[in-house]
Amino acid sequence: MENFEKVTTGLGEECGVFGAYDMDGGDVAPTVYYGLFALQHRGQESCGIAVTDTYGERKVRSKKGLGLVNEVFDEESLHSLHGNLGVGHVRYSTAGGSRAENAMPLVINYVKGVLAIAHNGNLTNAVELRHELEHTGAIFQTTIDSEVIAYHIARERLKAPNVEGAVKNAMKKIKGAYALVVISPRKMIGARDPFGLKPLCIGKRDNTYVLASESCALAAIDAEFVRDVEPGEIVSITKDGISSDMSMAIDPAKQARCIFEYIYFARMDSTLDGVNVYHARMTAGRALAESYPVDADLVVGVPDSGLVAARGYSEQSGIPNGMAFHKNSYVGRTFIKPRQSERESSVRIKLNVIPEVVRGKRIVMVDDSIVRGTTCANIIRMLKKAGATEVHVRISSPPFLYPCYFGTDVPSNEQLIAHSHTTEQIREMIGADSLGYMEIDKLRDMVGDLSYCDACFTGNYPMEVPGKDVSLAFE
Repeated sequence: MENFEKVTTGLGEECGVFGAYDMDGGDVAPTVYYGLFALQHRGQESCGIAVTDTYGERKVRSKKGLGLVNEVFDEESLHSLHGNLGVGHVRYSTAGGSRAENAMPLVINYVKGVLAIAHNGNLTNAVELRHELEHTGAIFQTTIDSEVIAYHIARERLKAPNVEGAVKNAMKKIKGAYALVVISPRKMIGARDPFGLKPLCIGKRDNTYVLASESCALAAIDAEFVRDVEPGEIVSITKDGISSDMSMAIDPAKQARCIFEYIYFARMDSTLDGVNVYHARMTAGRALAESYPVDADLVVGVPDSGLVAARGYSEQSGIPNGMAFHKNSYVGRTFIKPRQSERESSVRIKLNVIPEVVRGKRIVMVDDSIVRGTTCANIIRMLKKAGATEVHVRISSPPFLYPCYFGTDVPSNEQLIAHSHTTEQIREMIGADSLGYMEIDKLRDMVGDLSYCDACFTGNYPMEVPGKDVSLAFE
């Protein structure tokens, strides 16, 4: 790629996991495919599906690769994945580089049979665990921390009476954030870290049980929402139904769900841990209008995660809500573009302003975050070039001041514009007429009684963290 570079805009998404078990013996690959399609917003770098037949030989068939779900899979490849028990994954690399061998699910053949594992999250002690495994002869095929989890589950299975016992013993060793879906020849297991940092829910359609990162994936396959997997819970789904192990759970007051799921990551039609994402973002928009009122003619949201907060701002302020941007739906979060010497704007490839909407108007622009500031500055320039007379920026999260170690691609302090600049300095740098961030104490209104993690804003991590970026430690 001598003349081209990969452009990354905004924050990195997390990953998405999806599992399905058809008790009647039907093939689940198409179901997993559509489930992953609904979770595509959580990762666009790679994807994969692994299936097994609980009535047949202990064999796992899998396909995975770099690209979007509809790029990696076609009708023929889905037909070749015969099996009534399957797991799928969409990936955005937060630990380990973007390469084909890092795509999930991971399939492990070991003395007890076969396991396929999909993981959303980041471990904080992966480096130590991997070195420990390497010194006992383990050979790693990938550069992702998920392989550390897979190895530990496989090793613990040699001592544990069943797979769920092995998952529990592995959970005693791993630290950090994870939502796991594991399939063995006869079981589907879901597990969630004790803090509940990553979401996971259970659904059911006829006689098929489903595990998914978000409830929107259940709706996509016409499954009914059963319940969320609780933080620290291990659920085991077999032909006999669902069993639950809560022995790894911690005090609910210490739980720490990622607040950014509600601000940015999750799809607006999802409900996570009883909190509707659309409602949370409406609440955020209203709070911004209360904290930072301004005389303006139009409120606009930056697609997609700023749209609902913009509507909340509009309703609270009484300023009309409009659509000022056309988003190119065929561009993922990362894409290839000519180098900076050629004048194409990476923002323009993804987003265009509709001049007729903004010309001659004072605009309130609502977005979910400012990370480095370059994207926001480009959008403001586009609005003003299209004829907006003023652009007042409102951000539905507090300023990013600290890195995330749990699977959100929040970069190191040096790259965070708010870490070394005041709000007024940032306003000048991005060219806004005014700038207001979500107040930290207003986050509580978004999620009600849920305990949440806001460490990227406050530095108050729910557990011990490495103190340095370990996301590419194995590269």
